[in-house]
Order: sequence, then structure tokens, then C-alpha cells
Amino acid sequence: MTDSARKLAHKIFRIIAEAEAKAHNTPVDQVHFHEVGAIDSIVDIVSAAVCLDDLHVDEVIIPSVTEGTGTVRSQHGILSIPVPAVTNIVAAEGLDLKISNIKGELVTPTGAAVAAAFRTSKELPAEFRIRRIGLGAGKRKYECPGILRAMLIEYDEKTAAQVSSDQIVRLETNIDDCSGEILGYTLERLMEAGARDAFYQPVFMKKNRPAWLLTVICKEDKREALEEIIFRETTTIGIRRSVMERTILEREILTVKTAYGDAQVKKCTTGSSVRFYPEYESAAALSRSAGVPLQDVYREIEKTMR
Repeated sequence: MTDSARKLAHKIFRIIAEAEAKAHNTPVDQVHFHEVGAIDSIVDIVSAAVCLDDLHVDEVIIPSVTEGTGTVRSQHGILSIPVPAVTNIVAAEGLDLKISNIKGELVTPTGAAVAAAFRTSKELPAEFRIRRIGLGAGKRKYECPGILRAMLIEYDEKTAAQVSSDQIVRLETNIDDCSGEILGYTLERLMEAGARDAFYQPVFMKKNRPAWLLTVICKEDKREALEEIIFRETTTIGIRRSVMERTILEREILTVKTAYGDAQVKKCTTGSSVRFYPEYESAAALSRSAGVPLQDVYREIEKTMR
């Protein structure tokens, strides 16, 4: 596994562990994973992480997940659908849930965790090209086809121009009574949960108290989940938020061949100017595998793009 695939698999397991811990009212380190700890479930999660990493996609769009109704038998007896672990994941990760009239469990905790870990957006572009289509069929019989479809899509130039501006949300809070360890951990959790950016700035508050201003940049669909992390992990009792318009350059992810292997490069276009930026994770993976300094990898990528 690459480092990025391993990180993604860890993220999926963390999401499940936190959901199960909440359902059982136990600490995360005491959660028993039941079926999720079985070999086939571990393979499912790791394989999903490896596949997404191998596709080198820039964005994963999941508008919503559709659940059934009724009950399901589990190791804890008969549970209502959606089961507690699924509702906890949906609530914590900000997934949009639709309830259908289909009898049966359509969303499992593992499936919900994979969707939450992968998703970066819930809105499809106005126009796009479909490059590949993947279909997966389950074994259970429902009133509707038990099929999951994924499409590998690509924006065209017209669409890129249409989505050159969008909205983001800025969250801010002042914190003067948290340790450095807590603040650092919170920053990691925010980035893992889908924040576009998160950072601290030193400030002086009332009564001349030294403190930190935490700022988080995110999309609206991630706001509630990120606010929950801030409230849960820090001592703050209030978060300011504002919606801002932003202009973004047309961009696409390219794969280039270098002397050290394939590398991902972000291509940004502004007017008649084109810029190329090596993707850090890709360059770092090549640096480790080839045993050469990261700067050498960057220079090799830049040389390839000339």
C-alpha cells in the first residue's frame, strides 16, 4: 500500500470506530469491531482505499446515500434501519441521507464510512464527460436492483469556466485555555474530516490573555461535521461563521512520467498562462521509493513539464 492509501484506510476505520464507540457509549480504544474486524471486512476497506488511490482522482462527488426501512438482525438483536452506527456516521460526517420505501438495509456502517472518507463534494458539475463506468451488484434481493454505480468523469472547458467561482465557509473561534497537544490534534482531525484548510494565529484577547484564533475553510456540506469536531475537541463555546465568494483557476490533474516513476501534477490555467504544480503526496511517495531527496524529485518533475 502507498502512504496515501494507508492513510485513507485508517480514516475509514477511525470513522467506524468513533460511530461504534458512540453507539455503545464506550471509549474508542475499547470498541469491538464485530464483523468489521473480520478478514473480509478488512479486505473490503483496504481494497477500497487502494482502488481510490490508484485512480488518482481529484474529487469524489457523492450527492447522497439512500437507505431502506424496517429492521435488520445483528449480533445485538433486532435493530431499526438505519442502524445506530450508520446514523452516527451520517451525523458526524455530514452525509446527506435519503430514506426510501424499500424494505431492508441499503447502507451498512462500512459503506457509510467509505462514502464519508471518500467524499469531497456533493454537487455534480453542470456538464461533464464520462470516462469509465463501474457497477457492483449485491447478493440480497430487494424491490429495486441492488446495484452501486460509480462514474469516472472529467469536466470540459465550458464547464470549467462555469465553475470558476463558488462559495466557501469560514469558521473562526478564539481559544485561550487549550494545550498545544489538543490544538495540534484538533487540526489533524479537521483536515481528515474534509476541511479545505485549517490554521491557528496567535492573538491577544480580553484582559490581555494570549490565545489562538482557529480558522477553518470548508464547503457548506462539511460545516456541521467540522463544527462538531471543534466543539468536541476544544474548550470553545462559540464558533463564528461566514459565507464567502471565491474565484478559482481552471485546474486538472495530470500524470507525467519521470525518471523516478509516474507523478501527479496540477495544471492551472489563467488566461493564456498555464502553470504546473507537482502534487506533494505523489512527489513524496517517489522520493521515498527511489531513496532520493524530495527536491530532486521536484526538479525532475519540473524538467519533464518544460
